[in-house]
Amino acid sequence: MDSADFFQQVAFLRYLTSQTEEDRWDLAAVTGLRVGGELLNRITGRDKVEAYKKACILNIVQFLQQNPRASQAQINAEVQKNVLVFAAQVKALETAPLF
Repeated sequence: MDSADFFQQVAFLRYLTSQTEEDRWDLAAVTGLRVGGELLNRITGRDKVEAYKKACILNIVQFLQQNPRASQAQINAEVQKNVLVFAAQVKALETAPLF
């Protein structure tokens, strides 16, 4: 459970046990922030970009581990290949549906 889940669950529990208007507003505010954050993430593709970046770096690291004697030209070619894949994946997000 991440922090946002935790705060939403706390607000929900408070509302369930008290049923006060203040706790209902707190729950609505926390839930609204979560929905807004998810909408922003879907619009920007932030999570996907981070996943693509991580995969790019891991692919380069894996190449270096498997090819410890690779020349600088080979390393440069591998980095360039992976960066181009990353760029293509990010570019594809521009036309991907939001939902």
